[in-house]
Amino acid sequence: MKAIKAAGGVVWRRVSDDADEPTIEVAVIHRPRYDDWTIPKGKLAPGESELEGAVREVLEETGHRVHVGRPLGEVRYTKTTAAGDRPKVVRYWAMEADGGSFTATPEVDDLRWLSLAEAGSVLTFERDRELLERFVRGPALSGCVLLVRHASAGERSSWRGDDRDRPLDGTGWEQAQSLVRLLSRYEVGAIVSADFTRCTQTVLPLSDAIGVPVAEEKVFSEQGYPDHEDEALALVRAYGEQGRTVVLCTQGDVIPDLLHRLAREDHVTLPDPIPTKKASVWSLTFDGPRLFGGEYFPPHNLTGDE
Repeated sequence: MKAIKAAGGVVWRRVSDDADEPTIEVAVIHRPRYDDWTIPKGKLAPGESELEGAVREVLEETGHRVHVGRPLGEVRYTKTTAAGDRPKVVRYWAMEADGGSFTATPEVDDLRWLSLAEAGSVLTFERDRELLERFVRGPALSGCVLLVRHASAGERSSWRGDDRDRPLDGTGWEQAQSLVRLLSRYEVGAIVSADFTRCTQTVLPLSDAIGVPVAEEKVFSEQGYPDHEDEALALVRAYGEQGRTVVLCTQGDVIPDLLHRLAREDHVTLPDPIPTKKASVWSLTFDGPRLFGGEYFPPHNLTGDE
């Protein structure tokens, strides 16, 4: 039987001024239909990606806009429905509250901001308490680098000019537009691109949508990266250490080596081989300058398609 797909977030807020070790509270909601206390989540809408659904559901259930943080993985359990038992898979992210206010609805009639210990004692389900433990094991405050491989740009062999100038094709422009849906769910503070036309064009729709300019950096191109690997690595770490989200668009020959180096130095497990389809995204979470984890978004997931 096909699984029910859902998504949500551990929504947190800072209640102390200590930037290094902040005291935080998390949002726990009450659903009168089930008379339970749980973490905000909900089923995906048709054509919606998991991250889009998570952000939408959190807004609907808590009334709060959020900054998307590190992924917390998925929770699997069996949901009893009128048609019988069905498997349910819920993807979660850490999310920092960024304005808004709660309004009671028939679906959610109460929200409490609780300390981590209080939340653990109030939550109805053991699976939610285990999710809270995942959240506790990593940094609440984290930087994020969204590592994008450029979108489709035709075939190198059919381009007559300088390969740096090869532009996106029709499919590539569609992919670039689709990327806006994913990348704009993050609070993007900077956009960096390799100095190749197809890379800058890939993030141009995002730049136009959110009003953040694209800065070119040649060490992230397939021509500028060799012999400058350490410089590129240092830049990525600096982006991660900023504590904000930086979008970085580069090329398929650069991404695997860059990720292998980060993962090896920081003892993080990533897939081998590293997937890098065109218009795909690696969401890299940093704890200071050190890589904490990575999550891969294939291009077909950008619109929620199977």
